[in-house]
Order: sequence, then structure tokens, then C-alpha cells
Amino acid sequence: MAQAPTLEFWHEFASTYSYPAAMRVERAARARRSGALAAVPARADLQGAGSGDLALRGQRRQGREYVARRRPNLRPRRIAVHAPKVFPQNTLLAARVELCLSEDMRGAFARAAYALEYGEGADISGRDTIAALLERLGKDAVGILAQAQSDDVKAALRETGAQAAARGIFGSPSFVTADGELFWGNDRLDYALDWACGDRWGLEDA
Repeated sequence: MAQAPTLEFWHEFASTYSYPAAMRVERAARARRSGALAAVPARADLQGAGSGDLALRGQRRQGREYVARRRPNLRPRRIAVHAPKVFPQNTLLAARVELCLSEDMRGAFARAAYALEYGEGADISGRDTIAALLERLGKDAVGILAQAQSDDVKAALRETGAQAAARGIFGSPSFVTADGELFWGNDRLDYALDWACGDRWGLEDA
């Protein structure tokens, strides 16, 4: 049996554009028979936070405006949209926790965290929120939260940032195919799946 094409989903929990991508990427991959999907948090390089109070105010405004604009487009996809009460959020804990999970559970955790943040407007920066999310997924919240504070996990998250830079990733969400082709943005997901499944639109012959 042939192995399913692989598609890496690189994301940052503070990214508004990553929310709709996270909620549909696995379903879209299954539909295209590209089921070998790897979710990769890379907070260090994909946050794009800028610096200073002016940048943060701009992020808050842009994030809320984005959520408001996207609401009519996401409703037909049955994706709930609710502007977070806190934006941008400190997503460091969520990213570390995701790395503590097995690869086959990372996608489920990412969807659940995004749904809390942008579907319900919750603040996912706190331990209690992440603990409740892990328990809902049937995981050992106490053990995973302790592991997330370990030096090994902190180093692993820094390493994903280095890997993102090596792949040329500069924003979230990004999709990387098995042959290293990079697609950036929620609106490029279908193109990424086409490429992963062998539909190159004649570009290889150009």
C-alpha cells in the first residue's frame, strides 16, 4: 500500500489566520488522501509580534477586525468565530504542551486550543485553561504541564524555530510538502494539498 503524501502544518497559536486552517486542514487532507499530516508549533519564529506598545495595539486592532471580517465566511464552514477577550495572547505554554504530545495527538490539541481561543474567545495562556483542555482530550494534565516546563521541551520548541528558518518559513500558517515546497497562508491550503498529491499544475515543465 502506497504511503500517503505528507503535509506539515506549521502554526502559531496567536495567528488569527491559522485558526481556520487548523479547523479544516485534517479534513481537507483526508479528502485528498493526504492523511500523513504533521502539526508543528513554532512560536519563536512564527509569532510575528513586532515590538513596543504601538505594535501590540496594532495587533489587537487587526486581530479583532480580522475576526469580524471572517465571521460571514467561516459560518458556512461551521467554524465558530468569537473575538478573543485578550489579544495577542501569550501562547508559549500551549506551544510547549503541543510538543509534549504524540504526533498523532498534536492536531487534535491544536484544533481544541484554536477553538477555545477564536471560537469561544477564551484566553489560552493560563495553566487552568490548558489543563482543562488536556483533560477533555483524555490526557494527564498534571504530568504534561510539568513536562512542558522541562529544559528538554523548551529546547525542542527553540529547535522548531530553527527548523522553520531552515525551511524558509516566515509566517503562520505555513504548509510544507514532503519535497520541501512551501505554501504560506490559510488561502494556500488547497494548493499545498494539490502539490502534496502530485498535481503540480504544469509548473515542473515550465
